[in-house]
Amino acid sequence: MRINIKATNIKLDEALKIWVEKKIGEIEKFLVDFGSKKYFKEKPNLEVKVEIGKTTRHHLKGEVFRAEAQLYLPKQIIRAEAISEDLRDAINQVKDELQREVKRYKGKRIARARRWARKVKEFGRVHRFLRKENNKIFKIFKRRK
Repeated sequence: MRINIKATNIKLDEALKIWVEKKIGEIEKFLVDFGSKKYFKEKPNLEVKVEIGKTTRHHLKGEVFRAEAQLYLPKQIIRAEAISEDLRDAINQVKDELQREVKRYKGKRIARARRWARKVKEFGRVHRFLRKENNKIFKIFKRRK
């Protein structure tokens, strides 16, 4: 997973960069299925764009720090945003929101796959039943002639 970090109205030092990579990198354990070749012909490029910074330059008190992240998944973009008094707290809030959204996204994909599998299974049952019935009907008509 590739993490791009952008800083707005603050200086991005090495400690802050490591903090963001550590916290946002925790989401990768929820995305293990998206990287396997079992589901995709080639490994998809998972990318997270993180923007951190101050909302304005002149405010010194209150909720002045913000963090925003966009996670690019196959067929969907998940976005999270948080504003807080502490920058690290805002990053933690974004991480938590991304985790919730990824779990929700995975649940929907699994439910969709199971629903599709049930339909395919039911279609196979109906098809076998119709084929058996057609053979019986064919035999009945063959005997009458």
